[in-house]
Amino acid sequence: HTTKIERLADAQDANAREHDLSFFQALRLYPKGVLWSIILSTTVVMEGYDTKLIGTFFAQPAFQKAFGHQVKPGSYQVSAPWQTALANGSAVGQILGLLLAGSLSERYGFRKTLIAGLVIITGLIFMSFFAPNIIVLEIGQTLIGIPLGLFQTTPVIYALEISPMCLRAYLTNYVNFCWAFGQIICIGTLRGTLHIEGHWSYRIGFAVQWFWPVLLIPLITLAPESPWWLVRKGRLEEAKAVVQSLTSPENVDFDVEKNVALMVVTTEHERAIDAETSYKACFKGLNLRRTLVVIGIYCIQVLNGNSLRGYSTYFLTQAGLPTTQAFNMAIIGYAIAIVGGFFSWVLLPLFGRRSIYNCSLAMMLVIMIIIGALGFPQAETKKPGYAWAIGSILIVSSFLYNCSIGPLTNTLCSEIPSALLRSKSIVLARSVYVVGTIIANVLTPYQLNPTAWHWGAKTGLFWAGGCIISLVFAYFCLPETKNRTTAEIDILFEKKTSARKFAKTPVDLMEEIGNGTVKGA
Repeated sequence: HTTKIERLADAQDANAREHDLSFFQALRLYPKGVLWSIILSTTVVMEGYDTKLIGTFFAQPAFQKAFGHQVKPGSYQVSAPWQTALANGSAVGQILGLLLAGSLSERYGFRKTLIAGLVIITGLIFMSFFAPNIIVLEIGQTLIGIPLGLFQTTPVIYALEISPMCLRAYLTNYVNFCWAFGQIICIGTLRGTLHIEGHWSYRIGFAVQWFWPVLLIPLITLAPESPWWLVRKGRLEEAKAVVQSLTSPENVDFDVEKNVALMVVTTEHERAIDAETSYKACFKGLNLRRTLVVIGIYCIQVLNGNSLRGYSTYFLTQAGLPTTQAFNMAIIGYAIAIVGGFFSWVLLPLFGRRSIYNCSLAMMLVIMIIIGALGFPQAETKKPGYAWAIGSILIVSSFLYNCSIGPLTNTLCSEIPSALLRSKSIVLARSVYVVGTIIANVLTPYQLNPTAWHWGAKTGLFWAGGCIISLVFAYFCLPETKNRTTAEIDILFEKKTSARKFAKTPVDLMEEIGNGTVKGA
């Protein structure tokens, strides 16, 4: 049995080793950890696919005919109220799923939570697939949202908790890559079924969702649990066994005992500050600031104009592009988004998270202003050149979002909360994000639909306002978490360090934690 002093010394050594570990050393040390993180993160492909599915259906003639009403001979539209209801049905279910995820993942572990979600969604897909009318489709999409809520946060936290500091950003960024990958699979599938007659034109889109549970359930059954979760449950020997199984330390200096000691010291220190782990604890004391920052980061995902990109296919058809060309532009956009995800890995070692995030928001502001400005001549002339220009700029915005704001949201929101409240903080923030998405999904169809407000590209100016709000928040509130371990981030928040000073403030783990921990040794 190690004393508290010995454990703290081990934790100090492990913390120093985290800082010394290079990217390639970490890859050699954690190959199995990286592989398991990639496998569990693949569940997010389903969320990305479903997020794009309904919005893209609104531009598909067969779906419009099956679930819409005739606006002129040979032309059908799903009304703006039903577009809003369908777009938000899944989001409402996701809020319930998110709240369940926070409790289930902490009680039963990340692995069992994801398996349960995959089993449930396999059955629920049948309801949407066989929906005879728009009401049944709405119910099916709402219920599917519940397991999708489980997939939104669980893989991100798992990725962070099984990886060393220098791999955290890459593995949490990969979650956003999976989201974009799901969207391009969706748009590609629906583009390929455009010319199929009848209900199979859209039912194939629902059927593709069955592929992922069949692939992932057997794999996730074999995955190890998060060692941090095992430490929180007091199962230290199991945590050591998991760390041993995740690592291959033949050519890299690594000590399993010290690595787990750092987890134990961090967890004990957080419990000494506040042992409460309820949702209410996220809004008390030192955790309040951390929770509000994470909520703000997730809200920025809505405020920067994401819903405009989400409706890109429908938006471009209303702007004057033929349906086939609108789908082609959307496919290019999501392919570029995946390239953006890879490019984010180039940016990560070169710049701080805060710098990338703030610069990207400023650039997104300019893009939204340009789109909005093009909306004025485009509304007057209806020349296809304007539609092509707007579509091209949307592709640029998709690249920008997916190399910065999108992937960094997962990284920052998993790094900023305490280890004890990480699941619940992210769930709360993601729930607020989903509420924001619901509001955006109410507004966007009305902004774009020719039978409603019919703003068209001028909608970009509305989201430019959101970018301004986001930029102000990020400048004053977003801390720099690059090259900081969980224990160091805890200490910086406890010292009430300004967000703009996080990067340069020195932290001595032995001195800061030792003052409280060693007294009881």
